[in-house]
Amino acid sequence: MPAELTRVLTVDLGGTKINAAVITFEEGASAPHLGPVATAPTPAREGAKAVVAAAVTVAREALSSTIDKGQHPLAAVGIASAGVIDSARGVVTAATDALPGWPGTNLASAFQAEFGVQASVLNDVHAHGLGEAMFGAGKDRDSLLLVAVGTGIGGAFVTHGEVLTGARGAAGHIGHVRTAGIPGVEELVCTCGRRGHLEGFASGPGIAAELTRRGIPAASTREVADLANDGSTIALETLIDAGRLTGRAIGDQLNVVDPHVVAITGGVASASGAAGDGWWAALRKGVRESAMDAVGHTPIVPASAGNHAALLGAAYFTLTETATEG
Repeated sequence: MPAELTRVLTVDLGGTKINAAVITFEEGASAPHLGPVATAPTPAREGAKAVVAAAVTVAREALSSTIDKGQHPLAAVGIASAGVIDSARGVVTAATDALPGWPGTNLASAFQAEFGVQASVLNDVHAHGLGEAMFGAGKDRDSLLLVAVGTGIGGAFVTHGEVLTGARGAAGHIGHVRTAGIPGVEELVCTCGRRGHLEGFASGPGIAAELTRRGIPAASTREVADLANDGSTIALETLIDAGRLTGRAIGDQLNVVDPHVVAITGGVASASGAAGDGWWAALRKGVRESAMDAVGHTPIVPASAGNHAALLGAAYFTLTETATEG
C-alpha cells in the first residue's frame, strides 16, 4: 500500500447513476478518506460514448471539489463499472441491455488520456466486494464473500486482498445459478436469457414480478416490502420464498469457496420491518438447508463499508495494480 499520502480519483459507473470521488490513503490511518462525492444520472440510452463523457465530467467535478493544500499529485484512477470487465486491458467485454453498446468500451484508455495517470477498471460488484473486504465486514479477516441482492444478484469472493475475477472477468455471478423449489421458478426467463436462474425470481424486479403473478400488482421491491409491512401475507410469503432460494444459493457457494464471512448488500437486503425480518430469516434458513456442516455456521452479516464501498474497492485495486507494475 502507499506510503505517506496518496490520492486516487475513483468512479462508480452503473446503469442508472455515476458517482465519483477522490480517495486519500494516508500512512498510519485506519481507513482511507473519501472526499465529496459527485453524482449524475447515467445517459445509458445515448450510447457508450455519451456514458464515458458523462463519467469523465463527473470525475472532473469530484477532482475540482477536493481541496489538497499540499498539492499532492493524483496517483491513479480507479473505475468500478457495470458489465464483465477484462481488467488486464480495462475493457468492457459484455454487458446487459441496461447499457446499450457498452461491450467493447475501453474505459482505461479513455481515463488515462483524460487525466494523465494509470487507470484500472474492475466490475462494480467485484469492486464493492473488495471495498467491503478491506474496509468493512471483511476487515481483519482473510476472506469474504459479498452477495449483492438488488436489481440483479451478483457476488464477489475476496481472499488476502485479491478479488477473484475469473479467466474472463465473469466470476461471482451468483444470480445466474439454477434454482428450484418454488412452483414455476424453473421456467422463469432470467435477464441473461436462460431459464430457471436465481436472478429471475429473487432479484428486486423478480420479486415484484412474482408478486404480480400471485395476483397483487407490484412495480418494485419497495412496493412488495410496503405491502408486507402493511399486513399482506402473500407479499411477505413472496419475500420469504425469495430469501430462502437466495440463502440456498449462498449455502452452495459456501461449500465451494469457504469464506471467513459473508456480507449481504443491495436494495432487497435493506428492507426493514416485517419484510426485512422475514427475508433475512428465510435467507439464513436457506443457507442451513444447502451448506455442509463444516461451513454452515459461517457468519452472514449486513455489509458495513457504506454506500460507496465500490469506490473504495476501485481505489484499492488501482493502487495494488500500480504497485505491482511498478
